[in-house]
Parts: sequence; structure tokens; C-alpha cells
Amino acid sequence: MTNKIALVTGANKGIGYEVARQLGEQGITVLVAARNQSTADETAAQLRRIGMDAVGVELDVTNAEHIAALSQRIHNTYGRLDILVNNAGIWAENGEYEGDAFRDTFEVNTFGPYHLTQALLPLLLKSEAGRIVNQSSALGSIQFLLSNELAQRIATPAYSASKAALNMLTAYWAQQAQGTKLKVNSVHPGLVKTRMGGEKAELSAEDGARTAVRLATLPEDGPTGGFYYMDSQLPW
Repeated sequence: MTNKIALVTGANKGIGYEVARQLGEQGITVLVAARNQSTADETAAQLRRIGMDAVGVELDVTNAEHIAALSQRIHNTYGRLDILVNNAGIWAENGEYEGDAFRDTFEVNTFGPYHLTQALLPLLLKSEAGRIVNQSSALGSIQFLLSNELAQRIATPAYSASKAALNMLTAYWAQQAQGTKLKVNSVHPGLVKTRMGGEKAELSAEDGARTAVRLATLPEDGPTGGFYYMDSQLPW
């Protein structure tokens, strides 16, 4: 994996940080994205202290100027991008959010990944083994929601719909990339002990990152256009 370049959004904490760390452990240069430069720089410095090749980059996925500037920076510095992990996301339907929870959830969870991926596709297609991983959720699986009692208790409309839409983008990009070396997949991290998942969640952030890392480093004969949790394929 030496000399590969990865961009991880929302990488300053939780699952995103663990995805960046685990990719860095494999010798991959990780562009650590956070909503402001100082946070990104602090996170990158933390990863460098434990031996990773990490660079902090400013990226609010809802900010078109950030997306354009970062795309140009990657083009000028590296000439390509090997891995994109669309990890940044929100769950705003917690009773405390003061904005338009439905609209803002889609802005971050669906529109942001769409615009970022579209901007970076030319760079990903220049890679000899381009990989896009969309951090989704089992709550975005229509079949799972219709059949699972736990999902029916905890699902909220904006979050579930935004992740279902992200899954559709995964399928769309995978089809568009047919005949190229680019692979595009969605992942479910599991119920993880993060601010979003809560302290009663069953998995650590380290375990929650493993599916995304596996899909980000797929070999040439690996799958594309799928939805995965660990080694299992999930229903759309």
C-alpha cells in the first residue's frame, strides 16, 4: 500500500479517526479532513506522532469552495487519489438540534458525499486501484428496516432516508465505473461507541472502522457495487 493517497472525511474523531489511523498503519498517506484547518492539523499531528504519514485538510462537505480547493490541492500535489472514504455524517433528529434536521441531514449525509465524489472522480480514475467507500448504515437498508424490530424502534426518517439515498449513489457510481479499475461500495460500521452510537453500543471505534478499511484496500478481484458489514453483504 506504500505511496497510496487516501482522503477520509470527518476524520478528526470517532470512526473517521480510526479509519485514518488504520489506513496509515498500512503505509498509506492519509489526508485527514475536518471542518476547519486547525482541527485537521491537530488530528494529523496526532497521527504523525504514532508514525503515520498524515496531512490535515480543511473540508466542510457542505461547502462548495472547500470541495473545489481540496480537489485542486490534491491534483497539484499528488496528481491522483487512490482512496476516498465518505465518512462525515450527522444524526440531527435527537430533539436538541435547532436547525432544519431533515434538510441538514441530507446536506451532510447525501449531498456532501455526492458533490465531493463528483469533484474527485477524475483523480480517482487516475489511480491504478481507485476505491470509494461510503459510510452508510443498516438503517438505510429498506429491507432491513421492514424486517428488523430494533431498526424499526431506533430509525428516524431523515437519517434513514439520507443513508438509503447514499446507497443508491453507491450503486450508481459502481455502474458508471464499469470497465475501469475503480470500485465503489457502501459499508455499515455496526453500532459503535461514538457520540452518535452512545456508550451502550457494542463495538469500539476501532472495530467500527474495520469494514471501511477492508473495502478501501480491496484487491483487484474484490467486489464493487455492494453493501457490507464486516465480511457479510447486506441487503439494499
